Amino acid sequence: MGRRRGPSGRCAALAGLLLAVNGCALLPEEEVPERGFWLRYEKPAAADRDSARFVKTWQLPELTLAALNSYVDLPYLVTLVVTSCHGEGTGYDPDTRRIELCYDDVAEDRERLDDEELSEVVRETIYHEAGHALIDALDLPDEGARAEEDAADRFAQVALLTGDPEGDETLLAAARAHDLSAAAEATPDPTDEHAPDAARAESHRCAVHGAFPTRHKDLATPSRTDCTATWTRTRDTWTHALAPLLRHA
Repeated sequence: MGRRRGPSGRCAALAGLLLAVNGCALLPEEEVPERGFWLRYEKPAAADRDSARFVKTWQLPELTLAALNSYVDLPYLVTLVVTSCHGEGTGYDPDTRRIELCYDDVAEDRERLDDEELSEVVRETIYHEAGHALIDALDLPDEGARAEEDAADRFAQVALLTGDPEGDETLLAAARAHDLSAAAEATPDPTDEHAPDAARAESHRCAVHGAFPTRHKDLATPSRTDCTATWTRTRDTWTHALAPLLRHA
């Protein structure tokens, strides 16, 4: 999947050193900004230490937030907190303007994905939660929980397919993860506000096919003949909504 084969040498060494000393303060404490996406790590529970090491070593939150901050200019601070959630699940809280990325969710995905696939899934997850934060920041109309979850998925598609040269591979990895979840749970959870995993997987594949039909000819099927038009609507709708915050028109 290209350049994301692992952390850079210098950053990997630093991350390993920080982990080796169990978080001792080797660097000055970073000043909290007034706006934009900002990152904070919390100490993991004992069961989540391997997942915490994976996330830090691959620098997934750092890389993703840097891309997001280059893409949009948030009017206030949204903090991504990487933490042990004890089963509560990754999500965005509009009251605290806080995204929680859960070590325990990473551990669950790690049981069925290789490290590179998992790195892409974590990135897509952060983009999805950032979509919720942007819906909040833009004060977009409340059309219900399911509609917002779908919109957050579509934000991830637009941000990745227009701003990341390998964003298509990120979305396809996330689609494969959704397929595995769908296979593991034949009956979708009726209380889940997200679309069924199979539908989310197909939405990502449709977006990728619509955006890059010649690059992904293997995705061309009769059921995807409308994907180019669907992708164009998705891109244009989010780009219009994001216009007040976009750094590059």
